Amino acid sequence: MATERARTHSGATQLSDRFSTFYVDEMFFGIDVLRVQEVLHHQPMTRVPKAPEVIEGLMNLRGQIVMAIDMRRLLLLPKRASGSPPMNVVIRTDAGAMSLLVDEIGDVLELEETAFEPPPVNLEASARKLIRGVFKLEEKLLLVLDPERTIESAIG
Repeated sequence: MATERARTHSGATQLSDRFSTFYVDEMFFGIDVLRVQEVLHHQPMTRVPKAPEVIEGLMNLRGQIVMAIDMRRLLLLPKRASGSPPMNVVIRTDAGAMSLLVDEIGDVLELEETAFEPPPVNLEASARKLIRGVFKLEEKLLLVLDPERTIESAIG
């Protein structure tokens, strides 16, 4: 099991050393594995009238009602190509279980805390407000998603 280390950046208090990763368009995100409940193929959704556009709907996950957030819409990206259904990353938040609809699932990465940096100032504002910081990997940046900020942005 991953050990947690104290973190003070952006008010976050804990940062694991293992991250479950996924893609939304060309953006490579990671979320603390301790916050991930499960990863699923696309599930049937029930639309919620008058819900914000980023809320794809509600899904019944073995008796647990879970709100699904379309990460493409939240990040102001174009719609997903038809015929390519999103994947669900079900996460634990202070508000309960939520599903993030993403394009592709990556691997679990174990990273050194010393490589963690604040969000870059040149990152698009729609993404910057959702992340705790970044890890510079050999070929790309891993954007570490803040689950609570993501939920706040989605439901206002």
